[in-house]
Amino acid sequence: MADGNNRSFVLGALLGSVVGASIAFVIAPKPGRELRQDLNKGSKQAVHKAGELKDTVQEKGAVYKDITLEKGAEWKEKGADFTKQTTQSTAALTKDMKEKTTEFAKDVSDKTKDLATDMAEKTKSTTKEVTDQAKELTEDAKADVEELKETAKQDTKDLKEVAKESNESTDDPVETDEPH
Repeated sequence: MADGNNRSFVLGALLGSVVGASIAFVIAPKPGRELRQDLNKGSKQAVHKAGELKDTVQEKGAVYKDITLEKGAEWKEKGADFTKQTTQSTAALTKDMKEKTTEFAKDVSDKTKDLATDMAEKTKSTTKEVTDQAKELTEDAKADVEELKETAKQDTKDLKEVAKESNESTDDPVETDEPH
């Protein structure tokens, strides 16, 4: 999408230069040769400025790409850590349940009530840990998204300022070295 905007902007700048040059040609009180030289200079300046703007947009695009890849890698790593922790918690819980079940089988009449209470507490604790970790990951992801949005907004603002400055600089009259 940004590539389409770049092309549109460059096309608009070039089209604006051509229209401006045409208007200047029609209303200019200069002889044809001087006018053609002025138009040629103006066209070259417009093409040069469009090239500079294209480079700026490409640099910003590369920065966005790097930020996106970096954030994606961070999220992937956090997800892998969360999965690993959940797997370990589940394995630990499973191991603990197996041990408790063996004790329960040996002494059914004495331990039935205590074992059920113990398992409920451990399940609550593990559930709370997993829930808390999920909430932390969600908050981290939201903060990262907001930071990325702010960075994108600032870079968009910067690009608009560059475009505005470019438009203002192309509105300036072209000075020539030749006397009038």
